[in-house]
Amino acid sequence: MKIIVLGAGAWGTALAASAASQPQAHAVTLWARDAAQLAVWQAQHENQRYLPGVRLPPALAFSAVSPAALMALAADADLVLVATPMAALRSMLTVLASCPAPVAWVCKGFEAPVAGDIGLLGHEILAQVAPELKAGVLSGPSFALEVARAQPTALVAASAHESVRQILVTAFHSPSLRVYASDDMVGVEVGGAVKNVLAIATGLCDGLGLGLNARAALITRGLAEMTRLGLALGAQAGTFMGLSGLGDLVLTATGDLSRNRQVGLALAHGQTLAQVTAKLGHVAEGVYSARTVVQRAAHLAVDMPIAQAVVALLDGRLTPEQAVADLMGREPTVEQLDAAT
Repeated sequence: MKIIVLGAGAWGTALAASAASQPQAHAVTLWARDAAQLAVWQAQHENQRYLPGVRLPPALAFSAVSPAALMALAADADLVLVATPMAALRSMLTVLASCPAPVAWVCKGFEAPVAGDIGLLGHEILAQVAPELKAGVLSGPSFALEVARAQPTALVAASAHESVRQILVTAFHSPSLRVYASDDMVGVEVGGAVKNVLAIATGLCDGLGLGLNARAALITRGLAEMTRLGLALGAQAGTFMGLSGLGDLVLTATGDLSRNRQVGLALAHGQTLAQVTAKLGHVAEGVYSARTVVQRAAHLAVDMPIAQAVVALLDGRLTPEQAVADLMGREPTVEQLDAAT
């Protein structure tokens, strides 16, 4: 199988390396905008910027053609995987709108609002700019470094098209990477977007030393918020109890490799948002998605108090201590993991 991976960040590089290392001998090409940097990585078989110390397989090919030439690169591919940040998904799908091969993406989050519109998920962007594409999303609880090291990982390949789900399974399923299929693109995307926001909240909780009881409560009630928003957007309830819901939430909220968790920890320790993002050096999608999550929830009359507290914290309207006090001071209610509570 011929696979093109667009985006040589940590996640794109890890998936490209994983596919290129499989016994099926996939022909994998990793694309990046920076030709000079890519040449160094190719020569040294290592992505020193995003995955230092991880040796890339010799079979992995590299390309730095211009974005305008991507269609030519993808013309005879069996699968094109977009591994750019969420902010670049629209432009990538626009370029690939007539691609004959299936296209999938791995970025998680909501797009920042465009021209006064509400922020969109990947499948909603697809409907606007490339409605004829057969497309899907690959998501789930996964740190790029562990995938690159071939540590056991499970992902979800979601698409409305069975053929797309199957080709994603064929491309990435391996002895170290188990891929499950799902027809619920909406639920998989909502889980991937909202868990980043909730991970900031959990990092804040841990940074303030509130204890394991508080962390468990926060993750559980965060899952309820995620489910409410997902159901309002048309997702299937069961998706949120699976890998791309509960699984990804637990990993991102508790794993020390989580950039979004690191944001919450640093804010709890008194750093400013500008200081935190500058130090990270990588994209923490929760910072950019939080406001859009809250906007979409408000538009649908969905209550998301944890996400709202994260936005107030990021905007500087609440201190970490005030955010916790506001959440704990809410009126008692009935616990149900459904659209109502």
